[in-house]
Amino acid sequence: MPSLKLKPGDRPRVLRGHPWVYANEIQELLGPDWNGRAVECRDARGRLLGSGIYNQTSQILWRKFSSGKTDFDRACLSQAIQAAIQRRNAEPVQRLVWSESDFIPGLVVDKYNNVLVVQALTLAVDRMTDQIGEILRKATGAGTILLKNDAPVRSKEGLGLEVRMLSGGPVEAGWTRIGEIEFWLDLAGGQKTGFYLDQRKEYSKVAGYCAGKRVLDAFCNQGGFALHAAKAGASEALGIDASSDAVALAEKNAAHNNLNAKFLAENVFDYFKRERKKTWDVIILDPPAFAKSREKLPEAMRGYKELNLRAFQRLSPGGILASYSCSHHVSHDHYFQMLAEAAADAGRTVRMLELCRQPDDHPVLLNVPESEYLRGFIMEVLG
Repeated sequence: MPSLKLKPGDRPRVLRGHPWVYANEIQELLGPDWNGRAVECRDARGRLLGSGIYNQTSQILWRKFSSGKTDFDRACLSQAIQAAIQRRNAEPVQRLVWSESDFIPGLVVDKYNNVLVVQALTLAVDRMTDQIGEILRKATGAGTILLKNDAPVRSKEGLGLEVRMLSGGPVEAGWTRIGEIEFWLDLAGGQKTGFYLDQRKEYSKVAGYCAGKRVLDAFCNQGGFALHAAKAGASEALGIDASSDAVALAEKNAAHNNLNAKFLAENVFDYFKRERKKTWDVIILDPPAFAKSREKLPEAMRGYKELNLRAFQRLSPGGILASYSCSHHVSHDHYFQMLAEAAADAGRTVRMLELCRQPDDHPVLLNVPESEYLRGFIMEVLG
């Protein structure tokens, strides 16, 4: 197995346990023949840092998967996949494998009852997808495995887009229970792997504050928070999303579950400006990532502050705000300070009730800040 060697004098993150190495941190590249294959990496003094997958087409040249000298083969993948599954509590719907957090860089596997949805986001994983399907079938007993390689991020690895079956027949759209609600999921054609599984446990948590309350679910997507609020007995539940397709799905979900929730296709910022006098007892803010890069952080924080300021202004005394960020560049301290400033500007006294994070099947590695991206704050407006 060939070796990469770090430049002397530098202190790249890989020396502090991070699994990534960039081309400008290496003394000499290996050449494109090694793209998608396992190579080892050593520090400037020649000490082994581990084995990783190599791709000089990508900005991330090397992604570590083992601390030892190990090939990226079927045996390695089988061991890592089985270990990932064993680390999780068996649930009908959950994430089974999550990339670097489960030591398989670029592999995502989500389970929807008896259907697995697989994404291969690195060249090395892409080359092993058929074998990965066989390993998953043996490890889980799943007969239907969908390869959903339609994520634009694949282009950074020099990969094209495709959706095909690894096992079983075509996956038809249908109803899937997540939490207390049945959602209409199109696993083959929907976003991501078919659903945003990272927020699924927050729905029931927030619903616990919603009985008899007027609830606004901003950036509602398929209506997860609004529908769970209605199920919990909210007197009014409104979901807003800029996507008319998402709103149509949310309305379909409400009708199927026989729930009294309404949905509106509109920009959330525009809604708050238009409905200046409307107040709510519970507001949920779950926007898409505002900070897609570190350079966008100042702009993102201004957007988050404006959004949370409007929410604080629209809450009745004793009202609840559940506010989330899915931008890994936005730290806990960034968000906490922003919320404090927004509350002060709104003239509200606010008590923190709960700190929220991504579920355990999206594990966080301490040396990989990118693995922690979802945080939330549930707050009570005292006056």
